[in-house]
Amino acid sequence: MIFTPMMNMTKLSLRTRIFLSMIMLIFGASILIGTISVIQYKEEAEDYHTSRLLRKEDQIRAEISYVLSKTSFEVITEKIPIILKEKQDIYRISDVHELPINIYDLNGNLLVKSKDGFAADTIDIQLAAAILDGIDNAPNKRWVTSMMKNGVKFQSSYTYITDNQFKPLAILNLPYIQDDDFITRELDEFLRRLAEGYLFMLLIAIVLSYFLSRYITRSLKTISDKMIQTRLDKRNQKIEIDDASEEISNLVRAYNLMIDELETSAAKLAQGEREQAWREMAKQVAHEIKNPLTPMRLTVQSFQQRFDPTDPDIRKKLDEHSKTIIQQIDTMSSIASAFSNYAKMPAQQNETLNVVFVAKLALDIFNESYIHFKAEKEEIIAKFDRTQLIRVVTNLVKNAIQATENVENPQICIDIKSESEKVLLLVIDNGAGISEENATLVFEPKFTTKSSGMGLGLAMVKNIVETYQGSITFTSHVGKGTVFKVSFPQEHRAAIH
Repeated sequence: MIFTPMMNMTKLSLRTRIFLSMIMLIFGASILIGTISVIQYKEEAEDYHTSRLLRKEDQIRAEISYVLSKTSFEVITEKIPIILKEKQDIYRISDVHELPINIYDLNGNLLVKSKDGFAADTIDIQLAAAILDGIDNAPNKRWVTSMMKNGVKFQSSYTYITDNQFKPLAILNLPYIQDDDFITRELDEFLRRLAEGYLFMLLIAIVLSYFLSRYITRSLKTISDKMIQTRLDKRNQKIEIDDASEEISNLVRAYNLMIDELETSAAKLAQGEREQAWREMAKQVAHEIKNPLTPMRLTVQSFQQRFDPTDPDIRKKLDEHSKTIIQQIDTMSSIASAFSNYAKMPAQQNETLNVVFVAKLALDIFNESYIHFKAEKEEIIAKFDRTQLIRVVTNLVKNAIQATENVENPQICIDIKSESEKVLLLVIDNGAGISEENATLVFEPKFTTKSSGMGLGLAMVKNIVETYQGSITFTSHVGKGTVFKVSFPQEHRAAIH
């Protein structure tokens, strides 16, 4: 898995980050000190070899000058090989200082060398012009070069051999091997001890950082656990932490203050919700009472206008109007009784009834000629509360009427049929329809739009239907109409009208 250190660190807990930070600090310090030590050792090695070469060069020049001062030969460039080989002085000096010695004339031609060895492959018979220019232009008339040959690193120093008048006679070349074995062993030993020391420190740091990170984050974890347990619907405990740091104490005080404010706000919210619930209930009750009052008024007015004592069917009509009014009065009585029990509107009664008959009875209060009723068969049995089934039908039909108020040729159809052990009640209209933005709000309490006919009654219809293990859905097209579909379980026993 590939990830960036920053991304990984941000996903870790604070305790883990503190722990890892301390470990990384120790580990980084060990690497830094080790790197600095290696660089320091290398610089010291270079200084050591340069100083050693300079000292040997001065000593060898002094000994050669002494030999030249004691010779009986004329001290000139051409005689130097003879002078130095006469008594084997060049070999003796080379052996004493453990360095090969090469001497060139002022034009860079090899005059004499002490012995063959590693220098045989590295010393030219003729010095390069760059070396001659370097010696001549150097402030101290000394030129040093560094080379790596066959894995061996060495320096070569070039300087003048002069006579007693300080006149240059020849060029002295000392090839010097940089033997770093001793320094390398010292460096390896130092790094080994450094690694052991830092490994020990790392183990101590792991233990200390573990307990230190736990100590630092213990208070934070206590606060975090309390915050996770904080609930609006119960009394929350305040945090009490002893011996906490100033920052943690401030955080604890802020949390405890928040708890006090939260309890006050929760109490106000609960009170507001109770008041809102009662207001909502009052609106729903008022809405439900208005439903039967309107047809009762229309029924009484119709009876007054059409009352004819001489009509032979007067008693039959009187019975029909009386039954309608009594039915609506019973509905209002149920609503009033349920209001006293707050959430039981109206009281539920499991009755075995004929859905077709009860639906026809519910439609008797509507006088609109464009309302049509049809049923798959005369008798479809279900367990339902008679009053609540009437309320379901009347609410859906009333909303359909409102939805078709501005339609030129309104049509409303109530269709009852059975399907897969279910009773289906369809209320179909060709009204304004329901827009997509209002579709999710249709069954919400307090939602109403006159154009689409959605009132508070639909929320109650949904509750009633779901109480009897049923469901209510709808399909709608704006400008074309809406179909409400109510479904609930069917029974196969004889109906009680």
